[in-house]
Amino acid sequence: MRNLIKGVIYDMDGLIINSEPLWKIAEIESFKEIGFDFTLEMCAQTTGMRIDEVVSFWWNKLKWQNFTQKEIVNSIEKKMIHLIKNNGELLPGVLNSLKLLNKAQITIALASSSSMTLINTTLDTLKIRKYFQFIHSAEKEIAGKPNPAVFLSTAKSMKIHPKNCLVLEDSKAGMLAGLNAKMRTIVIPDQNSNPDWARQSFKTLKSLKEFQLNLLN
Repeated sequence: MRNLIKGVIYDMDGLIINSEPLWKIAEIESFKEIGFDFTLEMCAQTTGMRIDEVVSFWWNKLKWQNFTQKEIVNSIEKKMIHLIKNNGELLPGVLNSLKLLNKAQITIALASSSSMTLINTTLDTLKIRKYFQFIHSAEKEIAGKPNPAVFLSTAKSMKIHPKNCLVLEDSKAGMLAGLNAKMRTIVIPDQNSNPDWARQSFKTLKSLKEFQLNLLN
C-alpha cells in the first residue's frame, strides 16, 4: 500500500527525551529563587508551551517584581542545559522509530517549542542529530503550540503538504498544534495516563515502541 504520509515530524520534550521532569525541576527552582513555591501541578498546566509563554502565563497571575520575564526564561534554560547534559535519556522506542523511518526513506523532521539552544543540546547529548533532515524551533514563530505555526513552517521547509505529514506528540498543546495544522497526529501521553483530550488524535500509543510503518498508510 502506498504511504499517504511523506514526512514525519517529531516533537522533542516528553516524546524524544525524558525532559518533562527536568522542566519541572528547572521551573520550580527558578521560581523559588524569586520567592514562589511552585508545585508539580502548576508546572503541568503549561506542559508543551514555549518557555517564554510559560513565564508570561505565570507573570500574568503572580505579577512579581525585581526580575524581568527574560531573566526568568534565561534562568530556566540555563538549568535545563545542565539537566539535559547530565540526566537526559532517550524515551523508549525513539531510536527504533527513527531507524524504521530512515530505512523507509521517509523525511524526518523535529519541531519543538524549545529554543534552538536546547534542541542542539538534546540532539548532541543523545547523539541522534543524523536522523533529522529538518530541525525547527517555535522560538521565532508568532506563537508557540497550540498555534500550528511551528509545524506549518516545518512542512514548508520539507516541501511536503500538511495533509501528507504525520506529527508525533505527547502534550495537549502539541496535539492541538498538529490538528490545527491539519496534519495526522499521533499522541504518546505521559506514561500510565490516558487523558480524555488524547482521543482527538488519529491514534494514541503507549510509547514509541508501538510505532509501525503501517501508521503512514
